[in-house]
Amino acid sequence: MNTWNARRAAVLSWLSWCAERGFDGPEVPAWAKRLTPPDSETPARSKMAIDRLIARREVHLREKCFYRMLYETVARAEEILPLNIEDLDFAGRRALVKAKGTQSKARRRGQVREDFVLEPVYWDAGTARLLPRLLKNRTRGPVFVTHRRPGPGKVVSSRDVCPDSGLARLSYGQARALLDEHTTLHGAGTGWDLHEFRHSGLTHLGEQRASLLMLMAKSRHKKAENVRRYFKPSPDAIAELTSLLAPGDTRRGGGT
Repeated sequence: MNTWNARRAAVLSWLSWCAERGFDGPEVPAWAKRLTPPDSETPARSKMAIDRLIARREVHLREKCFYRMLYETVARAEEILPLNIEDLDFAGRRALVKAKGTQSKARRRGQVREDFVLEPVYWDAGTARLLPRLLKNRTRGPVFVTHRRPGPGKVVSSRDVCPDSGLARLSYGQARALLDEHTTLHGAGTGWDLHEFRHSGLTHLGEQRASLLMLMAKSRHKKAENVRRYFKPSPDAIAELTSLLAPGDTRRGGGT
């Protein structure tokens, strides 16, 4: 539906441009209305479930760090996987990422085409503890790499290979398959999705009374309606909120 709405808006903009300049153009049919995007079906996992997943022995350190970073930054996996060690600000616990749908800067002569506007994402203590263990003595190259070097027949960009170890950058498909393997209950394809960490992080921040403006700043959404689709409070959070309506100062049967 988002694609439909975007293309509909582009057609209307073009027709408006034509009309302003006196050009004849077709009319958009009455039935071609803007569609309301449906609520996202991606679930929000509990903080306990995420902590338990990351604490499991069979989950490799690389995945532990990746999952924790996704949760704490509420960034998209497509934004975190391209990070290089040189992009990380360890003291500030942040990094600049190329956000979804970002536009390239106005280029001057001599600038490279890949000069995009970058946005900051922030992590906290959990990621800060795991990152040094993951990187060890590496100081450059991809943050998240595979455990094996690419085969002789596979062509990999130099940016996607660690210059010291020769290991390739972990791909989205590989990361998604690993998470599915760690969380599946009924066979392949039934486990968690990488985007659930973003949904979960925003939901938990909302449950802690973070304002809509702060959630938008954290998620880097430009529209409030997009943030609302991510917020899925748990039944316990709703019950806790409802307790604020108790008479006087009583809470959950604590009154006389």
